[in-house]
Amino acid sequence: MTATTTTISQHDFYGDEQDSETSISLSVIENMKEEYGLFVWPCSVILAEYVWQHRSRFRDSSILELGAGTSLPGLVAAKVGANVTLTDDATKPEVLDNMRRVCQLNKLKCNVMGLTWGVWDAPIFDLRPNIILGADVLYDSTAFDDLFATVSFLLQSSPDAVFITTYHNRSGHHLIEFLMVKWGLMCLKLLDGFSFLPSHKASVLSGNIQLVEIVLSSKYQQLQTMTTI
Repeated sequence: MTATTTTISQHDFYGDEQDSETSISLSVIENMKEEYGLFVWPCSVILAEYVWQHRSRFRDSSILELGAGTSLPGLVAAKVGANVTLTDDATKPEVLDNMRRVCQLNKLKCNVMGLTWGVWDAPIFDLRPNIILGADVLYDSTAFDDLFATVSFLLQSSPDAVFITTYHNRSGHHLIEFLMVKWGLMCLKLLDGFSFLPSHKASVLSGNIQLVEIVLSSKYQQLQTMTTI
């Protein structure tokens, strides 16, 4: 049997002096030997920071995190007052159990459920998120189609919702663009992931990471029409 190393990492987020919510701290249980879902990847750190810096947007919202793994972005959303559902592959109970332990560790009440992309189990039909989060969910090109099918379905269930994801800008970019068109999705905002990251966090991360906000194409066209009226 392969030895495993379990650690608890600390993640701090700081605000302005004028902000009554000046800082928060979260603890995450990581398993260094088992699988990808139990490690805080750079994309997760960047998306969590984005949630924190835009916390007024997330407060009191219904948040769904896809492929949550160690769940740092979703935990930040819960900490600032969002109603959060954390999801990961339904066939990975060890990841889902770790998510529940992390919520207990941080004294946060999040709904944890198995959600496998492209599988239409009953629970997905009850989800009505305002914001969908996904950190580094665009890493396996064989899963892209199922991911975008799931995102498209969720956005159609909540037409005013948005999908915010961080990903490494690597091979597969053209496939991402093709599948977004296929599933009726449109990029609303694109940012360099390091452009808003505090220097002390950026200095220990590497890679070409982007953050993108995605909506239904029909919603994008509606917004464009409103701006020209």
